[in-house]
Formats: sequence, C-alpha cells, structure tokens
Amino acid sequence: MFLIENWMKDYENAAKKCFGERIWFLGLQGSYGRGEATEDSDIDPVLILDRVGAEDLRKYSSMLDALPERDKVCGFISGKEELLAWEPSDLFQFYYDTKPAVGSLDPLLTLIDREEIRRAVRIGACNIYHLCAHNLVHEKGAEILKSLYKSAAFTLQAVCFLQTGIYEKQKEKLQKRLEAEDRKILEAGQRLKEKESLPAEELERLSSLLLDWASGWILRSRKAVTGSDHRQIPLP
Repeated sequence: MFLIENWMKDYENAAKKCFGERIWFLGLQGSYGRGEATEDSDIDPVLILDRVGAEDLRKYSSMLDALPERDKVCGFISGKEELLAWEPSDLFQFYYDTKPAVGSLDPLLTLIDREEIRRAVRIGACNIYHLCAHNLVHEKGAEILKSLYKSAAFTLQAVCFLQTGIYEKQKEKLQKRLEAEDRKILEAGQRLKEKESLPAEELERLSSLLLDWASGWILRSRKAVTGSDHRQIPLP
C-alpha cells in the first residue's frame, strides 16, 4: 500500500542529502496534501532552495528518479528570492494549499493582501472563461472541460476566502460555505470527474454553465476593483 507519509520521508531525506542546508522550505501540495488523493493522483512536493540554477534542476531530477512513484511526481521547485518576488495573486493559493514539512512559508503572508486575493479570483475567472470558450469552439474535449472545472475549484477557494475569511482545503467543507451559484459549479465538477465519457449535449451544457459562472465573476470583480459595486464581494 502506498503511503504518502512514507514517501515524503524518503523525499525529505533525499533532498537533505542532495541540497543540505540550502533548503529553505520543503512541503507537499495538491490532493495528497489535502487528503483527497486517489490512486491516480499526482504527488506534488514543494522544494524551495536558497537559489536554483540549471545544475540544481539536473540534480533534483536525478534525485526524483531514484524515488518510488517517479511517474506521478510533479510539484514545484524554486529559489527563495524568486518566490518572494512572485506574482502575489499566485502566492495566495500557494501558501494555503501547501502543507509544510521543513521550514515555513509565513514570510509570504506579508505579500498577500485582500486585493491580491481578489485579483486571484479575477485572473482565475478570466482564464477559465477564455479556455472554456476555446474548447467549445475548437477542441470540444471532455478532458479539457474536466481540467477547467478543477481550476474553478481553486478559484472558488479564493472566492470563499473573500466572502468568509476562511480557506477550505477540502471540497466537502468548501461546498458548505459557498453561495448557491458557486456551489453548483463545485458540485458539477465533482460529478464530471467521475464520468468516463461525455455526450456532446452534456459537454455543451456543462461548458455553458461554467462559461456563465466565469463571466459573472469577471464582471463582479471588475465592479469591485473600480468601486462601482462593493456589495458584490462582501467583506468577511
């Protein structure tokens, strides 16, 4: 039986042997970090070093090659200074979705204010809208739609935080905090994930649902930024 706790111990030991005191942070993201993993889930370790160059990436790749489940390993590696200079709206999700094992990401909190979280919602909605429209016109792919609903779940975590001040990692708990229209998107994504095939009519219906939802949040976030309708995104 695969246990992520055992894998992370092997990963941590290998990283310390490879990089030693250069490690600033080490942790785990994704479905394993949230406790929602299935047998098909990727493993998403996070490694932040004092700096990262091409030679470090070569060493890191070789290190991962020696670990079990190599084909499932994705994750994130970065230099410390690059992370601290990262796009702040990305750091919101990064901070709250990462489970620490070595070190702390708390210095990132000084870079994440309410407007950056609002920006994360807006960027997420814009990307989903664009790709959903592209998929409906060109690709018409069920797997693409599944990935867009997965992205929507991350955007909904930011929405929930804006509305309640609470970050819910697990979808079951997130669902209970969302408003009706947002909850409908999360539930549709959960059902879609379980389907092996998708008839054309169903693909169009679910795409339309997601497109309209993304459009709504693009417009609502614009109003909030310009100050024309602050009530659309209530403060916790």
